Order: sequence, then structure tokens, then C-alpha cells
Amino acid sequence: MSAEIHRRQLLKGAVGIGLTAGLGGWPTLAQAVTGISGADLGPAAPFSFTALQARAEALARGPFVKVVVPSPDTLNAIDYDEYQKIRFKPDKSVKLDTDGRMPVQFFHLGKYATEPVRMHVVEDGQSREIIYSPSLFDIPDGHPAKALEAGAGFAGFRIMAPDLKTDWFAAMGASYFRTSGPYNQYGLSARGVAIDTAMPTPEEFPRFSEYWLEGATGDTTAPLTIYGLLDGPSVTGAYRMRTERLTDTRDVHRITMEIDAVLYARKDVVRLGIAPFSSMFWYGEASRKQSADWRPEIHDSDGLSILTGAGERIWRPVSNPPRVMTSAFVDNNVKGFGLLQRDRDFVHYLDDGVFYERRPSVWVEPLEAWGKGAVQLVEIPTEDETFDNIVAYWAPDEQLKAGQQRLWRYRLSWLDDIPFPDAVARATGTWTGMGGRPGHKRPSGVRKFVIDYQGSVFDGLGRDDGVELIVTASRGEVSNSYNHPVVDQRQRWRAFFDIKATGTDPVDLRAFLRKGEHALSETWIYQYFPDP
Repeated sequence: MSAEIHRRQLLKGAVGIGLTAGLGGWPTLAQAVTGISGADLGPAAPFSFTALQARAEALARGPFVKVVVPSPDTLNAIDYDEYQKIRFKPDKSVKLDTDGRMPVQFFHLGKYATEPVRMHVVEDGQSREIIYSPSLFDIPDGHPAKALEAGAGFAGFRIMAPDLKTDWFAAMGASYFRTSGPYNQYGLSARGVAIDTAMPTPEEFPRFSEYWLEGATGDTTAPLTIYGLLDGPSVTGAYRMRTERLTDTRDVHRITMEIDAVLYARKDVVRLGIAPFSSMFWYGEASRKQSADWRPEIHDSDGLSILTGAGERIWRPVSNPPRVMTSAFVDNNVKGFGLLQRDRDFVHYLDDGVFYERRPSVWVEPLEAWGKGAVQLVEIPTEDETFDNIVAYWAPDEQLKAGQQRLWRYRLSWLDDIPFPDAVARATGTWTGMGGRPGHKRPSGVRKFVIDYQGSVFDGLGRDDGVELIVTASRGEVSNSYNHPVVDQRQRWRAFFDIKATGTDPVDLRAFLRKGEHALSETWIYQYFPDP
């Protein structure tokens, strides 16, 4: 997981730098490259997504060639502190649309971002490479970056707000990218692809070696299209990501990315992960006994949501397990899945520095049938909030073999919350504690679970209206199960049950509310580890 750790630590310092300035102009490809001088641009060359696919396919027929790191000694001297002194010049921001809504800036290479990425702009079917030059950055006198030669490449790029004070999209390291989501706060990351995650062999991290950025064209309404060339030991890929950021009347943002990912296999891939995310969960309301910090909860995401091909809605709270755990939710033509941050109450976190209640949720919707496979969730133990320890992705049943090509199309949405039908309540809280009843001797080896469900489906329902709690466990004994509407809380219902289990193997729990044959809530699934 080291590649994820480095990406997270570096981006924490690199994104969100405040910058202010106006935009200049340049006559050739004026819309696309405002602010960049001719000396910093390569020659024009034809470009299309079809041509990019042909290039990725040709690369896959040859051996993988590891990227050459430019001036390793120089980059090694640009440590975290030195990196923070480098600023992209605001007047060099690349303007991708006539209204200036999508200014782009670039990340400098450094000790923790050594692999260069080539950047291009596209307009009217022609692309030009933006050549790295120290003149694009404000670099203090005597800084080690002064020794880096022109043409070294960039570490990645970011999309700024029109006023250049904040960024809302960042791509840096391997195939990672992320957005600031609905509330201008970065959290979990997406990846282009995952290779052999949570396997006995080392995980592979293919990288986007080149990007092409294009403003709105005649055949698309998306204000920005990001093209990426993926390269790695086992796969290559051509990516097209049509990206748009919308803002509602509450000043809440929604970023949507319609992604075409065309993969070409150099080798057989044992475990392919499509639309993967990496997030962090240290502890939450259900794991207070694990907490070592003063804050009540610390996490970027609090659960995995799935809309199955059959239409069932599943909510699986994520956890910080005692050992690495991989869970598979088998499905056929999954309709959607994502890692969500449902808890939006500041008082539940009390952190006015990093604002965990503002972290984005991310939702994947296949744009065509994906067939048989499983949503896989990987949870890794952590003792700190700086480590990405949660991974989720779609693992297709059909293995990707050497020489094969595969297209995956999906919509990736960074948002406050996913759309939810009124006829189904969602699980909004999970707590655990000692089993048994207050005022009585507590039985040993028994854990109590409390789940809150909320939704308009509970309107008009009372204690005596036949609402049932259905609980099943993979092992152990369930007892004391009951449910009732929460007093003085509209549209909120609470469910209780105890579980007694011995041994150290996890217990898979499943619960939902129903009335007659009709399910009132999504299905809550939990992995419980009994106390040793």
C-alpha cells in the first residue's frame, strides 16, 4: 500500500494552494493555451481517442519499459518542506474554455513524486505538448529545483476554480485522481484501474504516463475532457473522462465523469479491479473502543453502498479490522456502488481543521451491462488517519488474458449523497455495546448492535403496525431483537439485537426492516469480530 500512502501524504500538502492573478493570452491555439509561451509548447500533432487506443494497443504488444526518472539527485533534494516552497505561476494557468471556468495548473516533480508525466492540450483535433520549464513556477533562489532541466515533465495537474484560489480536481501519482467534492474538501481517491489488490503477490500500480486536456467541442457538452494513457507491467489503457462540475443553489457541487476505459493486457491479470477507490477509516461510532484520539470519529468514508442488479440496496459500514479482510458481494450486472460519507454532522467529528463531515461520497454507475462479478471491499488495519486503508472496486468474473482488449464504460459521480427512493429507508447510524439489558447482569461474550434507519417510508407507522426486524448471522446466536420508532424523531426507526459468538473468526451479520412481505429499508451488512 506504499504507493497509496505516498500519494495521500503528498497531495495533502500540494492541493488547495491559494493563488490569485489574471490570465494572459497567446495567439496559436489561443483558447487552449492561454498563458503558455511558444517556447513551452511542442509541435502540433493530430489527436483523437481512436489514435490513443491504437497507441495503447501497440504498447501492450511490447515489453513494459519502466519510466526514466530525470535528475534523481535533484528530485531527492526536493523533500516535503522544499516542495511547499514551489508555486505554479498564476499567469501561466492553462485556459481550456473561453469563459475561463477550467484553468489548469501543474504539479512539480519532487522526492515523493519522481515519475514524470507528459501533459498536452487539444483543440480542433490537434494536440501540443506543454514542456516543463522552471519558468512556469515561482522557485526561490538557491532552491534545488533550479537545477532541473527543461523537458523533465510534471508530477500531475489540477483544475482550479475560475478565481485561481482553490482547486477542485487533482491527478498525481500512479493512476490516482480525486476531486474536492460537494463541499470543497478532498477525501478519498479514485484510480484508473487496480491490479492484484489484496493478493499474495505484490499489488501493481499502473500509471497515467501522459494526459491530454480538451475544452468543450462541438460533439460534447462537457466543458472538459481528460484523456489518459495508462501503462504498467500487466496492462495498458486508453481513457476518456468527460468531466463537469455543477453547483446548485446551496453552493453544493457535484462532479460527474463519464469514463471510457479501454484496457489491453500484456499479461494474464489474476484480479482486475474496475473503477477502484482508496479511502481511509480509522474509527467511527461503532468502534469507539479502538479510538486513541480525542476526536469522536475519524474517517473519509463510513460505508460501502451497493445497488444490485436485482434492485436490492445494500449498506455495509466499513471498519478498521484486526487483520486484512477482503469481502466480495457477488452480483450480475450491478447497477451501482460507491464509498459514501453519510455522516455529515460536525459534532460527530469536532475537527475544524480537516472537516471530515465535508468529505466527498463517490458513486459508480455502469453505462452498459458489466455481467457477472463482485464488488470487492478490502479493509486494512491502521493506527493513523494518514493511511488509505479502505479499497473498493468491481472485480469481473471473466479474467483478462494476455493479448485481450476490454472496454468499460461508467459514470463516476462525486457528490453529497446518492439518489434514494422514498420507498426505502437508509441506515444512518450503527452503534455497538455490551449485550444484555440495563440493570441486569451482563452476559459474557455478547455484543449489542443498534441500527438507526431513516426515511419517509416510516410516515404513519407506529409500534403496533407490524414492522419487523429480520436479522441473520453467519454463525453465533442472535437474541433480544426488537425495533421501534425513535421518540420525537420524525421518519427515524431504531433496531436492536444481541449476538453471541466465540472464536476469532468474523461473523457476517445481515439486517433489514420489513412490513409483511415488503422491505422498508436497505439491507444492512456488517462484519463483526468477537472479542478474543
